[in-house]
Formats: sequence, structure tokens, C-alpha cells
Amino acid sequence: MMNRKTLFASLFSLVLAVPAAAQERAFRLGLITPPVHVWNQEAQALSDTLAETSGGRFSVVTFPSGQLGSEATMLQQLQTGALDMAWLTTAEVTTRVPDMAALHAPFLVDNIEDAAKVLRSDPAREILDALPRATGTVGLCYAMTGMRQLMTRRPVQSAADLRGMRFRITPAPPIRSFFEMFGAAPAPMPLTQVYDALANGQIDAIDMDYESIINFRYYEHAPHMMETNHHMFGMVALVSGRVWAGLSPEDQAILRDAVQQHCDRTIDRFVEEEDDKLARLRQAPGIVITEDVGPEFFGDIVERWDAEWSTRTPYVARLRDLVASF
Repeated sequence: MMNRKTLFASLFSLVLAVPAAAQERAFRLGLITPPVHVWNQEAQALSDTLAETSGGRFSVVTFPSGQLGSEATMLQQLQTGALDMAWLTTAEVTTRVPDMAALHAPFLVDNIEDAAKVLRSDPAREILDALPRATGTVGLCYAMTGMRQLMTRRPVQSAADLRGMRFRITPAPPIRSFFEMFGAAPAPMPLTQVYDALANGQIDAIDMDYESIINFRYYEHAPHMMETNHHMFGMVALVSGRVWAGLSPEDQAILRDAVQQHCDRTIDRFVEEEDDKLARLRQAPGIVITEDVGPEFFGDIVERWDAEWSTRTPYVARLRDLVASF
């Protein structure tokens, strides 16, 4: 008969033998977007997918609306392992990975379908390879929000009318370059402050996608919208490098496949719904929309932007060539 000492030793050996794949984990995932946003809906759906594919071991707890801080703060939390996952704008990552700036080249694409092709392309995937060393994170996949449009408090007849306007921008170097090149005064600020800043005249204009324009009703204080499609606006799904290293290869595959599924679903939803969102905005009270405002409105800004940023990353030329092949 096994004595108590031998029994405890055997039980201890069994505990040690339990593989990492048997661990349970609720991944903490941060976002800056509000709960009604597509990103948050898909992040919550990710929890159900992970529960199913992991046999109930994995789930996701989302923290929307910047509850954990700004994107820069969340990126720092990912580096230390204080945060497990985050869905951040590609704009934020450009501060650490200059190659990602190419995804924000002005007028890289002129429609959301081509934006989806770019984000699913091999060159875009290659850019993710720089993330572990540059950010301490693992980039699993891209998603998107809609194409960016310009909204102003007062009418705009020409690019000259934009000069000196205080534009709320996403604080990223390639985006700042674009606005400075046509003479605007960039004013970075959190998404949650934009509506009030428009209402009180702190800013004159914004660039924003249809989803957020509708969700936040920005047209109430910036009723003049130009349909420019001047930037595609991506999201990158990040996992803390420390968290990733603590997962078994099998669990890494479970997590990667589940996140990829919802990245793809996010892209598909934005592509499918973009025209309908524009139609809804056409019916919004007080809004005045100028459609089909192309790069020629801004003169030679594309050439000037490319000249500056092509010295920082070869992906500007690579992505331009890719889009030309579509």
C-alpha cells in the first residue's frame, strides 16, 4: 500500500506533468473605441470563439473607451505584461515601427475594398515581423475601421480654406505630416474629447470614419463633410510578448486562429456596411456632403508626402505598386 509521503510525491508529479495547454486564462483586452463600435463587438465575440476552441479554458474581458488609458499607455502595458491584448490603431504603432507609416500614405487607395486587400497583403503582413523587437508585442493580424473623411465647422471651397484650421488628428507622425503639408494646425486629442472640442470651438475640423461620425454625431457641430477617402485606417491586434511566450505552441495557435477570424470579420463588416453608412449620413439633419473629393483637391500633396516618407520606409513604394496591380 502506498504511504502518505509516496502519495504526495506522486500527486506533486502529476501536477507538474499538467501541460501549459491545460491552463485557464481570461485575457484582458484594451481598446479606445466605445462599446457600440464594431471593434468592441468583435472583441466580445472573440471571447465566445476562444471559449469554444479552447474547450472553455480561454475567454476575453474587454476594456473599451480607453478605460486603461491612451493607446500609448496600453502599448506600454503590453510591453510589461500588465495587459494581455489590445486592438490598437496602426497609427499608434507608427511611432515605434516606421514601416507601418506606409499604411497611412495619403490616397493609397480610393475605396474600402482595396483597403481590405492591402491589409491582407503579404507586404502588410511583413511589417508585423518588426513588432516583437520594436514594441515587445506580437501582431496577430490587421483589421480596420472605415476610410477617413474630412469634417469642418464651416464650408470649404478649396484646399486654401483648410489652411490654419485646427484639425483634431490621431497623433501619428505620417498623419501629422499630411495635415501640415496643406497648412492645417494639427491638434491631437483623445477620441472621447472630440465632440465637446467641436462644440466649444476648441477645434475647427476633424478627419474621421463613417462609423465614428455616426456613433458620436460629429455632424451636429461639424456639418460640412468632404468625402475624401484620404486615408485608410487600420487596426492591429496585439498580444503582449511576455504573455505570448507563456503560452504553449498549441495555445498560441488557438489564440492566433481565433483573433484572425475576428480580424477578418471586422474587415468584412466595414466593407459590407460602408455604402450604407454613407447613405445614413446623407439623411442626417443639417449635414452638407461634398462627394468624390480626390487627391487633385490637395495639389501635389501625394508626391510631397511620398518624397518625405519614402526615405524612412521602402513600404511606401511597395504598397503603391501593390495597389497599382489591383
